[in-house]
Amino acid sequence: MHSPEAFRSVFSSALPYGRYIESAKANERANWDKIYNSTQLSETQVSLVRSFARRVNVLVISGTWCGDCVQQCPILARIAEAFPAPVDSETASGVDVRFIDRDIEAEFVKPFKICGGQRVPTAIWLNEEFEFLSLLGDRTLTRYRGMAARQLGPSCPLPGAPLPADEKDAVIAEWLGECERAALICRLSPRLRQKHND
Repeated sequence: MHSPEAFRSVFSSALPYGRYIESAKANERANWDKIYNSTQLSETQVSLVRSFARRVNVLVISGTWCGDCVQQCPILARIAEAFPAPVDSETASGVDVRFIDRDIEAEFVKPFKICGGQRVPTAIWLNEEFEFLSLLGDRTLTRYRGMAARQLGPSCPLPGAPLPADEKDAVIAEWLGECERAALICRLSPRLRQKHND
């Protein structure tokens, strides 16, 4: 696992969603835009994100070529948009999601293997001091269940096929739930409560 200083350094050079997908090839970018434009949080979900009392930093290991990244990373971007953390303050509340390319940051991402591989997307939640909170990758449980039903059943979908609406809603809820979990870890931390005098 990396030190808070190493996380801080990589996070500072990582890219926000819009700048990250600028590096995608034209055909890749169209898929990212399509999923991003069709991904929305409900009013209740936006209110939940805006209730976070601590800053949550999310470092996403990704690849613009990755179909799972295309389906899931726009969700994290939408969560960050619901309550963006100010760039000029490490302690102000909000969510800051940044992206790094798995292959470009190959040395940094080595410790984050899942099932023996460098899977993407992998999201790493960090507190305001860039201390590790949690990790989730490369798919949520609902995403795995849906894939298992499609791939282990009698037929498989075409690559890039849209997710069923109920599956997409559940995947959004799971990514949001992990963000909320990280926010609550920070909010209930005795050390951070003492630091913030709350």
